[in-house]
Amino acid sequence: MVAQGIAEALQAYTGLTPGAAATILALMLATYLLVSSLFVAPAAPSPAAPPKQPEQQREEERKGKEQEEEEEAPMPFVFPDPVEVGEVTLEQLRAYDGKDPAKQILIAICGQVYDVSRGRLFYGPQGPYSLFAGRDATRALALMSFDPNDLTGDLDGLSPDELEVLQDWEEKFKERYPRVGHLACQDAAGSGRRNAAQPDHEDGGDA
Repeated sequence: MVAQGIAEALQAYTGLTPGAAATILALMLATYLLVSSLFVAPAAPSPAAPPKQPEQQREEERKGKEQEEEEEAPMPFVFPDPVEVGEVTLEQLRAYDGKDPAKQILIAICGQVYDVSRGRLFYGPQGPYSLFAGRDATRALALMSFDPNDLTGDLDGLSPDELEVLQDWEEKFKERYPRVGHLACQDAAGSGRRNAAQPDHEDGGDA
């Protein structure tokens, strides 16, 4: 009786049959549910990682910088220890021009042979004085010349001032570089003011 009364009241109010009214209500409910699903609240974001402490951040930056420097830093060049070569000819001296990193860099001046390996920046292959490496630089140093023709021990024609310049160079070589040998007699005949084939003596000193 109650259901029939509701149906009759619905039909009288809407002019629809009970079946049609039920269909319309079902469609309205479905539409409501569909629209509601489009406005679902988004999922809550995951909590952000706590900010790093300043000290921790600086420590990580420092380690990263040190690692980069270690990767970029070139290997240090290790100079070979001075080795006595004794008596050498000009031809043998040419092998010590610095192009072979395993060998010393030698220069002859006034008949004496000096190991200038520690001055590789000056006498090495890319240095400003590389021309003198492995050669007798006596006359060239006296004239302050870079002419290959002056790479000889010949002192003929040098002025007193030029001989004084040569003496200054010789003293610098003695102070800075170890003497490791001397030129052979035939090559040292004109090199310097003493017989280079004879080694220096502690008691006599240099001339």
